[in-house]
Amino acid sequence: MVGVLLLAGGLLFLKGLMRILGSTPTILPYACDYARYILIGAPVMCCSFVLNNVLRAEGDPALSMRGLCVGGVLNIGLDPLLIFTFHMGIGGAALATILSQTVSFLILLSAFLRNKTIIKLSPRWISRKATDYGEICKFGLPTIFRQGLGSLSTALLNISAGLYGDAAIAAITISNKVYMLIRNIVLGVGQGFQPVAGYNFGAGDRKRVKKAFLFTCGLGTVFCCCAAAAIFFTAGPIIGWFRADTEVIRIGTIALYYGCAVMPFMAYSTYVNQLAQSLGFSMQATFLASCQQGIFFIPLVLVLPRLVGLAGIQVVQPAADFLTFLISIPFQLSFFRKVLNR
Repeated sequence: MVGVLLLAGGLLFLKGLMRILGSTPTILPYACDYARYILIGAPVMCCSFVLNNVLRAEGDPALSMRGLCVGGVLNIGLDPLLIFTFHMGIGGAALATILSQTVSFLILLSAFLRNKTIIKLSPRWISRKATDYGEICKFGLPTIFRQGLGSLSTALLNISAGLYGDAAIAAITISNKVYMLIRNIVLGVGQGFQPVAGYNFGAGDRKRVKKAFLFTCGLGTVFCCCAAAAIFFTAGPIIGWFRADTEVIRIGTIALYYGCAVMPFMAYSTYVNQLAQSLGFSMQATFLASCQQGIFFIPLVLVLPRLVGLAGIQVVQPAADFLTFLISIPFQLSFFRKVLNR
């Protein structure tokens, strides 16, 4: 139902939505071509997200991973085919994404249709209790804020970068995508940590919850340090892979340098947030999730560009992440003392 609402509302107000998200007049036609296909596929993508998370919650991440990986590999193959061979341009990239997401959805759905899952899909199992939907929203609230504010922050960043031309938008977008690749891997490790924390907390083994948290933080931090070093020394070529433009490479490289400086702190703040969410402390988790892309980011993106110009846009995301790290320290210490050390 949410996917259908996104499809209808998005197509109805397509150009206005793209402008709100930061498209400049030169970028607008490409943004509309891409978004049109993505919105058409929104219902399938929403269903795929649900089935993927259900499989992981059941303890079958391997099947979930197969579905996602097949779709990802297919997307890589379809992109050049539709963009260049069939001359579909940016619309071909979007169509490749939707076709790949549909294949992933069908693979995930087949597991449920073949009774390979604990949870069964049937209209008669649709809950009629408002409390069930309240619980879903309560525990999903941190993720809703994290993803929703992430979209808002991207729009504000694009609008601010647009004042410095399309090269600035391209450079900031590319550097943020590289930065988000590392963050998504960190989030993936955290999603593996969350059920471990939740199961053990429910069983009363709080000592093991702490051990799992510390191990995950150590693993994530080591990965982030290695990624920061690798990206720092190859920042220019990385930006150049996406856009061989001197100005784009110059702006994007500096942005990546700032990102590398705070990358080692990324894992800790992420896992403090996910720890609170997995143990049912949704309000605390929502607050922490809001810091990174909202409470800190929004004031910074509105103020820093006015003070220091383009450098303010390059540094805004790393600055918000570092402030989130700082506020996560007292929160984690207090959480351990009040909840896990009892």
